[in-house]
Amino acid sequence: MENIKRIAIQGFKASFHEIAAYKFFGNNIELIMCDSFRSLFNKIDAKEANYGVVAIENTVAGTLIPNYAFLRNSDVKVIGEVYLQIQQNLLALPGQKIEDISEVHSHPMAILQCDEFFEAYPRIKLIESADTALSAAHIRENNLKGMGAIASVAAAEAYNLEILKEGIETNKKNFTRFLVIQDTRNSHLDIINPDKASLCFHLAHRTGSLASVLMSLSENKINLTKIQSLPLIGREWEYFFHLDVEFDDYATFINAMDDIKPDIHELKILGEYKRGLKY
Repeated sequence: MENIKRIAIQGFKASFHEIAAYKFFGNNIELIMCDSFRSLFNKIDAKEANYGVVAIENTVAGTLIPNYAFLRNSDVKVIGEVYLQIQQNLLALPGQKIEDISEVHSHPMAILQCDEFFEAYPRIKLIESADTALSAAHIRENNLKGMGAIASVAAAEAYNLEILKEGIETNKKNFTRFLVIQDTRNSHLDIINPDKASLCFHLAHRTGSLASVLMSLSENKINLTKIQSLPLIGREWEYFFHLDVEFDDYATFINAMDDIKPDIHELKILGEYKRGLKY
């Protein structure tokens, strides 16, 4: 048991976080299920888990912005990423039809991914919950007729629910990117030949500083795959920038980090890792 990795996830049995964790780590893991991302990071901070799987963005619903602050303010490193194609389904107790459903519960990101489907059912009330799979479990545990959940096929199987409608997500190319994180305290990080990195910094307060940073990255042949700004709390109209970058040669990445230092403050490398497979 000492060799089994303890992985904190946001969600419960048959959630998409669980699917992503198994995809990255395999089956020989112990999952610690959390009802919020804050709880996930708290579990790692308390050393109840030494790894975590954290959703960071979805191709339809966008970025989970609060998770950037959790990453920046914690003692973890990003050690990998998982891309998971998300199929959302409308689940309910067996024997019901869509016409019988008056309200549907799910995680707010899942609801956003399915908003067009529910435009055809304006009488159905959409209610946000902590997790897709937890919404499905709630229906089964309480035998709730007239209530539906947006969740995975795995959740339908796990909680013995019927799929009233498959694939209700608006965009069929619906992917979520998950970051895999590891507690850096008393842990050895062994990432071989990284070709991607996540970093953040506070820009120097002068004209053209962001343009200078982006130019330096380009000159070093660093591919910028994402940029996200977040307010710098207590300093109005100033921002932290979070970047994901890809590179073919690690030495060029190190050179690029040296080149941008004159233009930035508080550079933090959140992790260096291998790119995840997108398909």
